[in-house]
Amino acid sequence: MNHLYNLISRYFTKDLEGTNKTVYDLFNWKTVKVEILDYKTNKLIFSRDNLEFPDFYSQNACNIIASKYFRQSGVPNGNGYERSMKEITHRLVNFWTTYALEQGLITKDNSQIFYDELAYGILSQRWAPNSPQWFNTGLKLSYGIDKDSEGHFYYDEKLDKVMPSTDAFTRTQGSACFINGIDDTLLGPRSITDLITTETRLFKQGSGTGTNFSNIRAIDEPLSGGGKSSGLMSFLKVLDRNAGAIKSGGTTRRAAKMVCLDYDHPEIMEFITWKAREEQKVRDLGKMGYDISFEGEAYETVSGQNANNSVRFSDKFMRKVISKNDDTIYLKGRKSESVNKEISVNELWNTFNESSWNCADPAPQFDDIINAWHTCPAGEDGLYGAKHNRINASNPCSEYHFLDDTACNLASINIRKFYDEHTKTFDLEGLTHLTALIQIVLDTTIYQGQFPTAEIARKSFMFRTTGLGIANTGSTLMAMAIPYDSEEGRNVSAAIMGIVTGYSYYVSSLMAEKAGAFPKFKINKEYMLRVIRNHSRAAGAMLDDFEGLDYSPIKVDHDLLDKLSLKDLSETLKSSWELAYSHGKEVGYRNAQVTVIAPTGTIALAMDCDTTSIEPFFSHIVWKNLSGGGYMKLVNTTIRTALETLGYNKEEMDSIISYIDGNGRIEDAPFLKEAHYPIFDTANKSHGGYRFISPLGHVKMVAALTPFVSGAISKTVNLPNDATVEDFKAVHEESWKLGVKCIALYRDGSKVSQPLNVSLDSGEKKLESMTYQELIDYAKSLENKLKNIPEEAAISEEVIPEGHHKVKCGNCGSEQIVPNGTCSLCLTCGSTSGCS
Repeated sequence: MNHLYNLISRYFTKDLEGTNKTVYDLFNWKTVKVEILDYKTNKLIFSRDNLEFPDFYSQNACNIIASKYFRQSGVPNGNGYERSMKEITHRLVNFWTTYALEQGLITKDNSQIFYDELAYGILSQRWAPNSPQWFNTGLKLSYGIDKDSEGHFYYDEKLDKVMPSTDAFTRTQGSACFINGIDDTLLGPRSITDLITTETRLFKQGSGTGTNFSNIRAIDEPLSGGGKSSGLMSFLKVLDRNAGAIKSGGTTRRAAKMVCLDYDHPEIMEFITWKAREEQKVRDLGKMGYDISFEGEAYETVSGQNANNSVRFSDKFMRKVISKNDDTIYLKGRKSESVNKEISVNELWNTFNESSWNCADPAPQFDDIINAWHTCPAGEDGLYGAKHNRINASNPCSEYHFLDDTACNLASINIRKFYDEHTKTFDLEGLTHLTALIQIVLDTTIYQGQFPTAEIARKSFMFRTTGLGIANTGSTLMAMAIPYDSEEGRNVSAAIMGIVTGYSYYVSSLMAEKAGAFPKFKINKEYMLRVIRNHSRAAGAMLDDFEGLDYSPIKVDHDLLDKLSLKDLSETLKSSWELAYSHGKEVGYRNAQVTVIAPTGTIALAMDCDTTSIEPFFSHIVWKNLSGGGYMKLVNTTIRTALETLGYNKEEMDSIISYIDGNGRIEDAPFLKEAHYPIFDTANKSHGGYRFISPLGHVKMVAALTPFVSGAISKTVNLPNDATVEDFKAVHEESWKLGVKCIALYRDGSKVSQPLNVSLDSGEKKLESMTYQELIDYAKSLENKLKNIPEEAAISEEVIPEGHHKVKCGNCGSEQIVPNGTCSLCLTCGSTSGCS
């Protein structure tokens, strides 16, 4: 039997054996200057000189890490701030090593190996923890930085109870994702006002939160003291305003918030159309001359702009949708039948899709599919399937789905680092090795963590959920010359994620053997083992039928992997799940969940990932930050790697790259075979091009990976401006049929203020639709057209749909904003609207 301690070995740092060197001596270092400008004023908002990074880090990665993650005060190094990747890496890894040793997951003999391997992984950009770890972890242990407690709690295992934190930094607030429950009360624990306080604390510290508000009684339901309720929507507007105030209160990024509502709530129609109505107000205000940028007065005037909204749909409802019969359902009062009402399924579904088409909100969460993979449906009290024991909500980006009042700390692996484009093989030993170390880190973060409420502290200890995921998937597939939208692409991606999740559960069982299973494992054992068996069946490690599922999850095609000469990927996938189940059924698991796929916004830039999360490339052209300031236009370098893999010679590759550089697209490039076009498909049409990954191509990728994730996948599907409501229906319905847990759709131009690289169509502006400011801009543009405009400028000019503005970063003002999962990401300073 492979003991946990046997996994702590030198793999990346073998060169340190028998030497006096440190892990930091394995890298060559450079000093850089980091400057970030406010795009609105052109003034410096961040400037540091003589900062130290490994010599292969891009300027962009240096900018992101220095401005977002380096501690800016209180560091006793003569500078007062962190100036080196050595310092921040030590701060993080020293904390994890200290407390992994304290809880017995490593030993004194192997603690230096544990430290070195983790540090090497971070420095080599192989993995990164979620942002709150960078912000908060190790500040007191490494620097002696102290601060009064901010009202956090932790679970004291010796006293077996929740205790208030004595200060802010002895323990870490390392979790990015929170799910808060709420009861139908105005005051007290889990009340509406209590949630306002909890959300404020979370937003202040850069974390996100999600809540299902279906418990709140509807408008006109009677109150116990007499009178009638003002209804759910009135309270949602209050919470929305609070989130907006925190966003404008000087935090590093805007509040990240998810609002979920069950489809049978009496106010569901008002909730569904909420954002669409408000978006129309913004359009109308824009025509009157008001500023319609996202930070402008028009958006400030309307409500509902500070959260992602989702509707929870049951299988029963979706079957009625698919049947195309005009059935009816009842919307049910929470406390009284007096507000019950009957509504057509078609009316609700049509309105939902019309609103989603109109403004990208709300999105669906398929409640029964989510709960079919729930490892703990008996909760704490053994009441299987009770509402309080179901998964009712997610975090803002929709990757963490679990019980109310729990938290999850995340990390992501840069899988491109484990693919050798010369030998065309994966370093699977290195991947599983790093997976094991990270799971120890994530569990240690719970052990020495603190949480915003006593209930979250208690339940996070009781279930110990962790969230490891992957990044740079799209880049890896292109480097392998495999189309993103292909069976090959989906099977390779699913196998990699399957290995990460399967091996994580195996390591979790080894930790359980050493430190104990999560306290509520025993009461949920039979249900969790059923879920593990279903994961194993999708992986091909078990060959019998799925249990307790009303659909057939997508399985990995091992024959296809063999044809791709990836038999080792196939065998490692199966063996990971064989180990996960065989060991876990004997000793249990340390963690109720082990993986999610987060948007990986800021941390993906810190790891120099070409693509975030499981996303494909957005376009063929990238803009690289230069060390002296400014940008350089480059063709995506992975294209050359793919061309080499395909056997093109240097002259052919140079011609193809030159064509893309000059035209912005890959279609019709000289020498490029049309059969190879799909390999280079991107999320959006390139300028003058016609190819892009179809919406169902994205959905199928999510469906292929879903059986290999404990939680879910944060994913937004981009659709062209001319997509119809019927297109939205088709994508949503196919997502449910394929077993996707949640999905978000974004139609280009559907929001007045939108991210940069999502324009899939061009078109003539209509004068009658223009705002006052746009009429002025249009007049100026006519004058400019009389001048000679260089061809390159015309190619790079972005088409913004009429009556719309580009989103600007709330931190630096840059317009280099791209969609990222269900969130958005600033490519200039790394700010994200998400919680990871």
